[in-house]
Amino acid sequence: MTGTLAIGLMSGTSRDGIDAALIETDGEGLVVAHAFHAMEYHDGFRMRLAEACARAMAMERPGFEPLIDAVEQELTELHVEAVADLLGRSGHVVADIGVMGFHGHTVAHRPDRGWTWQIGDGAALAGAFGIPVIGDLRSADVAAGGQGAPLLPVYHRALAHDLPRPAAVLNLGGVANITAIGTDGTLTAFDTGMASGLIDNWMRTHGGAPFDEGGRTAGRGKVDERVLSAMMADPWFTLPPPKSIDREAFTIEAANGLTLKDGAATLTAFSAQAVARALDHLPERPAAIHVAGGGRHNATLMAMLAARTGAAVHSVDDLGWDGDALEAQGFAYMAVRSLNGLPISFPGTTGVPQPMTGGVRFDP
Repeated sequence: MTGTLAIGLMSGTSRDGIDAALIETDGEGLVVAHAFHAMEYHDGFRMRLAEACARAMAMERPGFEPLIDAVEQELTELHVEAVADLLGRSGHVVADIGVMGFHGHTVAHRPDRGWTWQIGDGAALAGAFGIPVIGDLRSADVAAGGQGAPLLPVYHRALAHDLPRPAAVLNLGGVANITAIGTDGTLTAFDTGMASGLIDNWMRTHGGAPFDEGGRTAGRGKVDERVLSAMMADPWFTLPPPKSIDREAFTIEAANGLTLKDGAATLTAFSAQAVARALDHLPERPAAIHVAGGGRHNATLMAMLAARTGAAVHSVDDLGWDGDALEAQGFAYMAVRSLNGLPISFPGTTGVPQPMTGGVRFDP
């Protein structure tokens, strides 16, 4: 069995940088990882990207806005740089690559209003390398009545074919999402709430650091259960899946007045408790949760997840997967599925009426 060499690109809600992955896949059972490269954003661009997200969330519908347009152009140029670096590191040349899956960056996610907005110029990226690009992977789902997220579950299922079922894969980026694979292979997936987004915001605002490295600040603090209960009282947590959420849906305001350590501990517990609440929505409760994304490096968050869910919590790296590369790999996988007309979203993952493909093709 042979597949297509595909590049996947992800700029996630943590706003830390671009993940670029090269895999070989047929978009079904064949997945072979070849290379991965993570390129960090510099602080100036990260701040402009955050401002673009804030402006987009304030808009009634996507439209022209000078700062967002400028950030989109800069974002695309950075993706060109990331692809060039990945190719150089992989030993492959442009002619080897069949397609690129380009997620872009979500500046606003409003399925409640019938739209989701990922910036990034797919045509420019295709033109830079002469490789077809599949972009705009979420809009068709939202237009059909879905949440537009999460999209990774079909890739999680491809990787998890040997795991005991029911199985669960939890992705911890700025926002957290869970994929549950039932004993019969049925997918249930949805956003659980925040992951690292609020913790990062807290550390930047009060700690002068971009994130809580290893969860060490939170680990020295005490959870304010009163503040945590107030945050968990948000009605969004009682909504049944499928559901998705924007990183800007919650703020650190409830923790203001706490010490640096206690605020970090409370916001970390908020992420963990949201996952515990999410397990109540699953048709089958998993005994183990396999964790991907940058949040798995936060030892305090991982310990809180285990304590508050009652499940065994493991990094996906223990399975031989690359937990840093997983999302980028997933968008390469979905680009191939899109080329082949295969579905990338399902009733149990985004709430669309029936399985459907998605993405817009940009040819060089």
